[in-house]
Amino acid sequence: MQLDSMKEQTIRTRIEDQVLYLQLHRPEANNAINDRLVEECLHALAAYEAEASVVILEGLPDVFCTGADFQGIHEAMAGRSGFESSPEPLYELYQRLAYGPFVTVAHVRGTVNAGGVGFAAACDIVLADPGAKFSLSELLFGLFPACVLPFLIRRTGRQRAHYLTLMTRPFSAQEACDWGLADACEAPSDSLLRKHLLRLKRLGKPGITRYKQFMAELDGSVEQARPIALAANREMFSDQRNLEGILRYVEQGIFPWER
Repeated sequence: MQLDSMKEQTIRTRIEDQVLYLQLHRPEANNAINDRLVEECLHALAAYEAEASVVILEGLPDVFCTGADFQGIHEAMAGRSGFESSPEPLYELYQRLAYGPFVTVAHVRGTVNAGGVGFAAACDIVLADPGAKFSLSELLFGLFPACVLPFLIRRTGRQRAHYLTLMTRPFSAQEACDWGLADACEAPSDSLLRKHLLRLKRLGKPGITRYKQFMAELDGSVEQARPIALAANREMFSDQRNLEGILRYVEQGIFPWER
């Protein structure tokens, strides 16, 4: 089974031996998240759901995902219609990675920021290249990672996620391992991924499906947090001060605190 390549504007997919490789592919935008990327990821997961027992989520060699597409927000605000985007599909995508009927593995290399951390935190297994750099930069712009935090807290605990959100600083792949965001960190990460796949390929699809359903029922926190996270995200991205700060950064490279 192969998706129509003409439809894949922001991702690349291939399937080998029941393993779906889903690559985020927006090199012109540093793999920033826009509505199209979320839509294509959801479509790919649905299209391969019956066939794939393992999903490998990857980015580019030097950037996994940099979070919200500030340039896209700038262009939307410059147009007549203004900026409007629903956070609900992204939250749904995170939930699908967390509880879909397949083992999800984030193969993380390069820069991982904001919503990109959400992609990693939502996956069952996170394998990090030692050179990967993680960060939550949202509060620098008057935002906070509302849709990311329910998934990050599952992995790191509340206080660690709280600390990372407040500090906004980049942290290393080794720190990500120490804090529970990543499960293994080793060079070369391609070899690390292959070693994990040797074990994961032995798992049967029915067993994976039942196990993931059980985990979804066991952990109700993500679903309970959904309306709160979506409401907070909409409020932040409708605040004119925040949007003006994003525009100034895109146009002039000036951070909000440098006004």
